[in-house]
Amino acid sequence: MGIKAALPKYELYFYTLVLSLAGLWAASWIFEASSDNVNRKTFKESVKPGWHYFGRKMLRSTVYMVYGMLAVLATMGLTFTMLILSHCVLLYSVSLSKQKWLCFAAGLCSLATFKLEPFSSWQSGLVTGTFALQDVLFYGGSGFTIMRCLSFALENYEKKDGNYSFLELLKYNFYLPFFFFGPIMTFDRFHAQVNTPDLTRKDREMWNIRIQAVLHLAAIVVVDVLFHFLYILTIPSDMKLVKQLSDWSLAGLAYSNLVYDWVKAAVMFGVINTVSRLDHLDPPQPPKCITMLYVFAETHFDRGINDWLCKYVYDYLGGNHDNIVKELLATVCTFAVTTLWLGPCHVVYIWSFFNCFGLNFELWVAKFFELEPFASMEAKMSEATSRRIRGVFNAANFWTIILYNVLALNSLDFANLVFKRLLITGFPLSTLSVLFVTYCGVQLIKERERRLALEEEGAEKEKTE
Repeated sequence: MGIKAALPKYELYFYTLVLSLAGLWAASWIFEASSDNVNRKTFKESVKPGWHYFGRKMLRSTVYMVYGMLAVLATMGLTFTMLILSHCVLLYSVSLSKQKWLCFAAGLCSLATFKLEPFSSWQSGLVTGTFALQDVLFYGGSGFTIMRCLSFALENYEKKDGNYSFLELLKYNFYLPFFFFGPIMTFDRFHAQVNTPDLTRKDREMWNIRIQAVLHLAAIVVVDVLFHFLYILTIPSDMKLVKQLSDWSLAGLAYSNLVYDWVKAAVMFGVINTVSRLDHLDPPQPPKCITMLYVFAETHFDRGINDWLCKYVYDYLGGNHDNIVKELLATVCTFAVTTLWLGPCHVVYIWSFFNCFGLNFELWVAKFFELEPFASMEAKMSEATSRRIRGVFNAANFWTIILYNVLALNSLDFANLVFKRLLITGFPLSTLSVLFVTYCGVQLIKERERRLALEEEGAEKEKTE
């Protein structure tokens, strides 16, 4: 059934009420656990006392490169800069072969030298300095550099007339706002945008950039305030305390951890994107809010990496993602690259396996319900009834996404406890009540998507007229 299927307003109001009350109730449990256990030994590292509140010319790409290289040199030193340049030279040289498989092999091998021992320790040991963010900047800058160089190599393969120059690679890689923390903009997009002669701004563009900057600053303050009262990152590390929490508190805690990770990514990329917009670039958008996700295909916390993987791996191998065998191959390869990007370890292996399975299982279920008699049964239903039934499956899928991704954010023990409490020991009361609240949330998300679809349809009609 189509996305434009509508539900009665009173039904949507009821869903909103249920979701709001459930969210407040879960937050109250977390607040109580945070307040009562502030002096626990395991909290001391995370909870500290004393805290309280109440337009350039066409030479611009070269300027970006020089400024970025000087900033990296001043921040990380000559050895790190030379190390990065050596990987750039290597991958540029490989790109001249115009062999796609060789570009991929060289790129992934270079990435492995920063993600696997003993190569990782050896390269990081070359960089001197002891400032607090050195490790973060080292692994961020080196990892994103390899992904950018690989994008350059693959786009150079697609270039029919000659090769892009090494200078173009340096301009691309050393654009400072993206260098250490991303997001990754694929080379074809960056090259086209940074070399465009048209630097005029749209109406109210500067106003919108200022508004976004203010909103990101406000988000930082709000999150910091909430963390003073809700220890959503600290509580999961204390398994003794976690086991004492109610099922609802545990569910809220698991969900809140993913929301935090999304907010962190959204704010970080939002600030970076605001700066890049001042340079007349159109960067990848921040990740879609975890609250809005009920399908695995849209689950990501870095839209730049997601766009990179889709362009060069997932969509390339999976085609239209309608064939079961092609989809299996595409997802396995995609999560193999993702595992290397995140840094191979047993938690990442488990996370990759379950998310890869989730993507494929969605397709299997969709294919199964396209068979008879299910297809005929749905065709006879009203669109609203079909939407409600699909919402039930989406609610279950939502919590599958939560459980799979809690693995990467917290620990295997915490994810295992959440799973047991919500699906085994909490059955049927906790299980069904959490799923019902989630179902209400899914229907509200579907309503938002329905309205956006109608707005887009109206805009298309205006253009044609």
